[in-house]
This record gives sequence, structure tokens and C-alpha cells, in this order.
Amino acid sequence: MDTRAPASPPLIDRFGRHVTYVRLSVTDRCDFRCVYCMNEQMTFLPKARILTLEEMALIGRAFVELGVTKLRITGGEPLVRQNVLSLFAELGKLPGLKELTLTTNGSQLARHAAALREAGVRRINVSLDSLRPERFRAISRVGSLDKVLEGIEAARRAGFEAIKLNAVPMRGINDDEILDLVEFAAERDFTVCFIEEMPLGEIDGHDRRTSFVPSDEVRARISERYTLLPTVEHTGGPARCERIAETGTLVGFISPHSHNFCDSCNRVRVTTEGRLLLCLGQEHSVDLRRVLRTHPGALEPLKEAIVAAMAIKPKGHEFDLTAKPVLFRHMNATGG
Repeated sequence: MDTRAPASPPLIDRFGRHVTYVRLSVTDRCDFRCVYCMNEQMTFLPKARILTLEEMALIGRAFVELGVTKLRITGGEPLVRQNVLSLFAELGKLPGLKELTLTTNGSQLARHAAALREAGVRRINVSLDSLRPERFRAISRVGSLDKVLEGIEAARRAGFEAIKLNAVPMRGINDDEILDLVEFAAERDFTVCFIEEMPLGEIDGHDRRTSFVPSDEVRARISERYTLLPTVEHTGGPARCERIAETGTLVGFISPHSHNFCDSCNRVRVTTEGRLLLCLGQEHSVDLRRVLRTHPGALEPLKEAIVAAMAIKPKGHEFDLTAKPVLFRHMNATGG
């Protein structure tokens, strides 16, 4: 990918934050039903409401021309979208794009890892909430741990520059595996990131108030076995990182509740139906699908809409686990 700086002025919001990172959701569908993400029975968006891959490629181009240097493809599970590799190939050729990355549950990686690397994906994040097959299936409701581990191994062979494991610790569910996940990552020279559960959408049969594990508690448990050293390294997103002295493993903590990261937010999201979300935890948004379909194939109206949207990017989110979710969209509809 060409790393030349784009000519257009950068995207700066009213709080002086420079947006250089976009998370683009290519589908709300997923082959898992993880308990912290969605209900077991879900109704997904009809095809007519979903952006085409060509529209998504145009959105990616518009953002990069406006100074965005990192695009992350998310979902749902991105790799269940038909012909999605063509989108990666298009985005990977964009002049000025420094990083094309992917967040996946790993279920389809064994089939697609080599092609993704060839298309220009440099780094991937794989969700891995348990190393115990029966527990993994209980958390994902339908997933196979063996299939995900096979995908992770395929990603290693494909030669990605970095592989990061994402885990959501939940009290009484998988919080006894924190050290196991650290060791798994250390043995393979992966980064591991622990994410505080977020109150997006109501989940049947799952109480986030009792399952929530704060990042400080996760860090304390890791510190019982390892020495965590401060570092200025980061993963390009909101994670606060430390490095384990004994293994060299980079450990990240994403803490939307306990260590709010809004002051340094450099990100926006685009949902699979073309809604530009200015904040994960707020509803401020702009309908890019309307712009795309009013001006088919036109780049300038799209860029104008994106620039104008910076004026409504809020200062931050206000998550509250003690209250009912005020955001009814689940994470799969938000773009993880």
C-alpha cells in the first residue's frame, strides 16, 4: 500500500481530535451468537438496506482521501459476507492507506487467511473468549473452538505482521481463564487484549451487571504471575498497553467504563447500512447510504457529508451498567 500523505485536509472534530481511523462494518450477520454481543434469535437486515461492496469501497476511498490512514473491516462476522475478499483487494490498493486490518471470530480464517494477506491485510484481531471447547460453545452458543484455533494457525502461516487476541472477561463465565489466555498468546508471540463488556442492546438471559469484570481486576490477576511493564506502545485503537517482562507479550486493556478513552478518540464507525456513527456509545450519526444513492458513484458529495459530520461528533460516551441499555443496537449492528 502506498503511504504517501493525502492532499486533503484532515478530519478534525470540534474538540480538536483528529480522525484517522475508520471501522467499516460489512455485515450485521454472524455465524456465532456470543452472549455479550447478541441474542440467540436475531433478525438481520434485509439486503436492500445493506450497502453494496462497491458502495463500501467508495466510502473507504472517501475517508482515505480525507486523511484516514487506518481502515478496520468488522461485522457481524466480516468473512461470511459473500465476495468480501474483493472489497479487501480494492481497499488494499488505496493510495495513502497505511493499515488495512480485520476483526474476526476466526471461524472462516482457515479458508481465507492467505487471500486476506495477499489483498493487503497486515494485522488481524481474533475474538477468543475461552480455550475450553464446551465453554467456548456456551459463550458463542454455536461456535467451534477447534475451527477457530485452526483459523488462527492458518493466520500464523499466512504471515500477518501481527495477530491480536480479543477476550471479554465475564465473571463466573470465563474470568478464570485470564492467565490461560495470556499464556496462549505468549507461546505464539501474539498480543492479547481484554475488553470490558459494553451495554449495547439487551441480551436475553445475560446480566451484564453481574458478569462485568473491570480492567483493573484483570490487570491485578495478571500481575499475580507476571511483571507488567509500562510502555508507550499501542495497537492503534483505545487499548492501554503494558508488556510482560518475563515473556515480552504485549497486553492491552480496553476500558470504556473504568478508564474512559474518549479524550483521545481518533475513530468513527460506518455500519453495514451506511450509517456513520460518530461515537460507539452515542447515537450521533449521518446517513451515508442516502448520500451514496442520491449521488451514485460520486465521491465529492460523500466527502462533504463526512467532513460536515465532524461537527456533531460528541465528546464521549456515558455507559452505565446499572441502567437498562439506552442503545438498542447490538454490537453486531454497530460494527465491533
